[in-house]
Amino acid sequence: MLEMKVPSPGESITEVEIAAWLVEDGDYVEKDQAIAEVDSDKATLELPAEASGIITFKAEEGDAVAVGAVVCLIDTDAAKPEGGSAAKPKTTDSETKPVAEVNAPVKESYATGTPSPAAKKILDEKGVLATAVKGSGRDGRITKGDAVNATPSMGSVGDVERIPERKKLSMLRRKVAERLVSAKNETAMLTTFNEVDMSPIFELRKQYKETFKEKHGVGLGFMSFFTLAVVRALKLYPDVNSMIDGDYQIKYDFNDISIAVSGPKGLMVPVIRNAENLSFRGVEAEVKRLAIRARDGQITVDEMTGGTFTISNGGVFGSMLSTPIINPPQSGILGMHNIVERPIVRNGEIVIAPIMFVALSYDHRIIDGRESVGFLVAVKEALENPMELLMDNDVKKALEF
Repeated sequence: MLEMKVPSPGESITEVEIAAWLVEDGDYVEKDQAIAEVDSDKATLELPAEASGIITFKAEEGDAVAVGAVVCLIDTDAAKPEGGSAAKPKTTDSETKPVAEVNAPVKESYATGTPSPAAKKILDEKGVLATAVKGSGRDGRITKGDAVNATPSMGSVGDVERIPERKKLSMLRRKVAERLVSAKNETAMLTTFNEVDMSPIFELRKQYKETFKEKHGVGLGFMSFFTLAVVRALKLYPDVNSMIDGDYQIKYDFNDISIAVSGPKGLMVPVIRNAENLSFRGVEAEVKRLAIRARDGQITVDEMTGGTFTISNGGVFGSMLSTPIINPPQSGILGMHNIVERPIVRNGEIVIAPIMFVALSYDHRIIDGRESVGFLVAVKEALENPMELLMDNDVKKALEF
């Protein structure tokens, strides 16, 4: 009998939470098969089976388990079931129900009239009571299919069963909440704003993005322009690339840029290491790699720690303007927003141009107004004149054609 213990997801992490079991108690699992998702306060990770055999749970979903504690047992002497197939991922009743069983006579039991979790969610969204639906599942259980086909009542609002859902926040979400409140309470956070005429970048991307993608296998997006503009501005205003530690200021001679990306478990902030050494191609390749790893739930704790400055792009969700919250212990974060055609004055004439509002939130304890405003203006200058300030007037060399 093999005891599976919680591995350490990273330094300083002492406990994790069982977010979800991916197999059923008593299933036969194969070695290296993903059997559970565990949340730490920094990331969600998959737990692979250390051996093949019959699994017995020693912890329930939602349990907080210390690193090194036993979460399940695997009977390595158990014979593999006939057919040779390992445990399959959990599915809903309607996905697993054979046709013959659906049409079988309903036997009254505790399950009669009870919706499956997937069915309950659909019924709640439709405002349909479970008592108004006849279940076609085993022993009269209401399946996902029953819920999909259920017709909402046209009666009064009083016919709807109003039951709020109470769901415990994941350990990762609780830690994010704690850090956000800490950042607001423990820093002298201030935000300065500006606007950027994105016309020059639009023209460059229109002219070179297809060639860039064909040659390098990645798109020429906005993140490379913003990252390299930030790197340039950090060199001009190094206080923005520093942190406060008690009575000391810690300055860095490298630029590890954290980028906020959306993953299945919420917002992740992986780090582009040594961005000052990267080209447009290098930044775009790294952004793509980290975004894919975040999407697939493969981001490690090490990949999300140690950044010196953060870029957050709320514009992908349609945000016009925001005041981003500092990512402690960093001292600054740049917020990108959506790009909208707006009237501006250029050379004494009103023209329509693609404009993005940008915001820099900074810790005023260590960064003064001169540095913060100067930094954001430097970012604006580089984005509005990328040919000269980011490409040294040699586009093909900068894009590695």
